[in-house]
Amino acid sequence: LGKHRKHPGGRGNAGGLHHHRINFDKYHPGYFGKVGMKHYHLKRNQKFCPTVNLDKLWTLVSEQTRLNYAKKEGMAPVIDVVRSGYYKVLGKGKLPKQPVIVKAKFFSRRAEEKIKEVGGACVLVA
Repeated sequence: LGKHRKHPGGRGNAGGLHHHRINFDKYHPGYFGKVGMKHYHLKRNQKFCPTVNLDKLWTLVSEQTRLNYAKKEGMAPVIDVVRSGYYKVLGKGKLPKQPVIVKAKFFSRRAEEKIKEVGGACVLVA
């Protein structure tokens, strides 16, 4: 009869709670057991909404762009604040008397008023 010595301790992680307990406790603490509760379909970070004020709006495009469009009558530059990493436009500060098309996910009421005051437009993007 053979002695069957192929895998005397079991294969892989066998015996982690039994005959290999010392090894698991020493080198892999916390391997067994559960902690806490599961929250399925957790909506993470719904508050993330970086903002930019009107007084900083023209810094998102070059000064050269502003001067070029100032000369052209009936044309307005498009400033996409989402491309610059902002989501919401707030109404602090003054805009130069020059029409501008602003693309953003959110606008505050005062920001929208001020942009339309100088002849611009607010475009909502998803």
